[in-house]
Amino acid sequence: MEALVHGIVLAFGLILPLGVQNVFVFNQGAAHRKFSGAVPAVVTAGICDTLLITMAVAGVSVIVFNFEWIRNLLFIVGFLFLAYMGWSIWKSAGDTVRDGQQASFSARRQVMFAASVSLLNPHAIMDTIGVIGTASLVYAGSDKWLFALACVGVSWIWFFGLAVAGRRIGQIGGKGPLLKLLNQASALIVWGMALYMGYQILSLF
Repeated sequence: MEALVHGIVLAFGLILPLGVQNVFVFNQGAAHRKFSGAVPAVVTAGICDTLLITMAVAGVSVIVFNFEWIRNLLFIVGFLFLAYMGWSIWKSAGDTVRDGQQASFSARRQVMFAASVSLLNPHAIMDTIGVIGTASLVYAGSDKWLFALACVGVSWIWFFGLAVAGRRIGQIGGKGPLLKLLNQASALIVWGMALYMGYQILSLF
């Protein structure tokens, strides 16, 4: 029971801060007419988090990050992708359909973006390794995987909740001004994270 509670509390602490992954899932919930339209983003984000948490608890990710060139490559690719994603979100803020509803990403594009912001974000990966992976070391056997299951469960519930909250905001947004502002704010957050990652890249040299 201790492992379960520990996993829930820790996972909430890590996932609550505003990050690119959260912004994207919330944004897609707001952009679609129906909640089902944002399901690809939710499911992809959940699967990616499940993969990262499992790797962290199993210790596989620690081995991968012992190779400095992999870490550096992730920072560079992550910077380029976040810069591109910020531009795409900003551009979509100006795209409207006839009824004024915010233009939304296709299922394929949602999967691509959600996977990228989950797996190409070095800071998110390092947080998973450094916090969840390290915390799991105090447990063994079934307790260890109960801890991992709690972390995974919180991620899935959180992403579904974000998409639902986004859908509510989208309905309030009416003809689109609020959604446009939301997307522009999201793009600025993503660009801010890209700039921070760029600063981290410069510090490597």
